[in-house]
Amino acid sequence: MVQIRRSALLLVALATVVAVSGCGADSGARRSDSAHGPVRQDGGIPWSGDETRTSDDPLSTFAVDVDTASYGYARRLIMDGRLPERDRVRPEEFVNSFRQDYPQPAGDGFAVHVDGARLPRTHEAGGDERLLRVGLQTRAEDEERRPDASLTFVIDVSGSMGEPGRLDLVRDALHTLVDQLRPTDSIAVVEFSDKARVAREMTPVADARRLHEAIDSLHTRSSTNLEAGLVLGYRVARDGFRPGRTNRVIVLSDGLANVGSTDAEPILRRVRDEAEKQIALLGVGVGSDYGDELMEQLADRGDGFAVYVSEREQARKVFVRQLPATLSVRALDAKVQVTFAPQAVRSYRLVGYDNRALADEDFRDDRVDGGEVGPGHSVTALYAVRLAEGVSPSARIAQVQVRWTDPADRTPAETYGSVTVAGVDRAFTAASPRLRACYAAAWFAETLRDDGSDGPVRLTDLATIADGAAAATEDAEVRDLARVIRSADELR
Repeated sequence: MVQIRRSALLLVALATVVAVSGCGADSGARRSDSAHGPVRQDGGIPWSGDETRTSDDPLSTFAVDVDTASYGYARRLIMDGRLPERDRVRPEEFVNSFRQDYPQPAGDGFAVHVDGARLPRTHEAGGDERLLRVGLQTRAEDEERRPDASLTFVIDVSGSMGEPGRLDLVRDALHTLVDQLRPTDSIAVVEFSDKARVAREMTPVADARRLHEAIDSLHTRSSTNLEAGLVLGYRVARDGFRPGRTNRVIVLSDGLANVGSTDAEPILRRVRDEAEKQIALLGVGVGSDYGDELMEQLADRGDGFAVYVSEREQARKVFVRQLPATLSVRALDAKVQVTFAPQAVRSYRLVGYDNRALADEDFRDDRVDGGEVGPGHSVTALYAVRLAEGVSPSARIAQVQVRWTDPADRTPAETYGSVTVAGVDRAFTAASPRLRACYAAAWFAETLRDDGSDGPVRLTDLATIADGAAAATEDAEVRDLARVIRSADELR
C-alpha cells in the first residue's frame, strides 16, 4: 500500500517539474507592467475584466500561463465544504487544468488552433456574442531523449506542514521520485522552518540510499521562513549547476510564510542573481490553508509555474497527463497577441489572464518576460466576442500570433493562426466536447469570482454541460468537474 501511494504522489513532483521547463533567455528579461487595460462598454460583462471596444484597441496581448494551482485549491476547498476567496480564482488556471486534443506541431514551438461557437441557450447573452478558443500545443518528447536533470527540492518543514496531506504527501512524492528518475539525474534537498539547512547536497540518483535517508529525516518544527529556504535552495542549485542539464528549484510548501520576507518580490530579489533565467522555480502547493498568492507570484516571476495537490487522485491526474513531457523545454518566453478585425468584431473580452497581460508593443520586445512551456503541453485562452451587425460568414474576425524564444539557440520565432465568422458560428451543442468543457470550467470560475449577484449562467447548467462533455470524451476529470460545480452550487 505504501508503494502504491508513493507511485501516485511522485508524480506531483516529477510531472510538475516536467511541465515547467524554464532554463533560458537572457538575464535582462523583465515583466511588463504597462499592459493596456480594458475599456468599459455599456452592456459589457461586468466580470473578471470588462469588454474592450475593438475600435479603441484591436490588440489583445498576454504571456502564456500554464499554472493550474487555482483550480486544484478551489476544488479542495469546495469538496471540504468551503468556497474559495474570489481573488484566488483565476479562470485561465481552471481552463488549463483539463486535457485538450490539439494536434501537435512537427518541430519545436507551437501548433495554433483557433475555433469557437455560439454560447449555449442557457447563457444570457445577445445573439451577437460568440465564444472564441485559442489553443496552443507543443510536441511531446521521448523520455529517453531528455537531458539529465539537476533538481533542488526546497521543503517546508514548519509546524503547519504537520497536517495530514502536507509533509507526509511531500515525503511520499520525493521517495517515489528518487525511485523513478535516471541514475544519472541528481537531487539536492533543502529544508526550512525558521532557518534553512541542507538535508542533502546535490547527489546522483544512483546513490538512492542517501537520498531516501535525507527524505526520511524531514520532520516538522517551528515557523516558516520561505525566504531563507529559497535563498539557500538557489545557492545549492547554483553550486550544483551543470550546463546542458535541466536545472530546477522546486519549492514544496503551504505558502504560509510568517518569518523573513513574506512577499514575492523581496524574496525573488535575493535569488535573482543565482537564477538568471537558467534555474526555473516550480511551486508545488499543499494544505487546506494555502498561501496561494505568494506561491503563484514566486513561480510566475521565477520563470516557472505553480500547481496544487491534496490527494492521490490529483497526483494520478498530473502523472497521466504530464509524465510524457520531459524535463526539458519547448518554448521560452511565449507570448500571444490576438488582432481583432474592427469591421467584424465590435468588442472582445479575454477570460482570465488578468495578471499575465502585456502591453501590445511588448509582444516583440524579447526583454519582456513570457511563459515557459514544456513538451507535450497545451495552453488555452477563451474570449467572449461580440460580432458586428451583418458581418459576412467568410470575414476573418481574428488573427492569433504566438512568439517565443527557441530553447536551443535563444532566437525568437513566431507562428500564427486565424478564424472567420463561420469558425465561431456553430451551435454550442455542435462544438467539440473539449471546447464545451473549457466553457464550463471558465464560467464556473467566473461565477466563483462573482460578488453574489446573478451571472449570465447558472451553476446547474454548467454542471450539465460538463456532464455532456465528460460523456463524449470519457474523461473522468471532466466528470469530476461537474461534481465540483454541483457541490459549489450547494454552498452558494
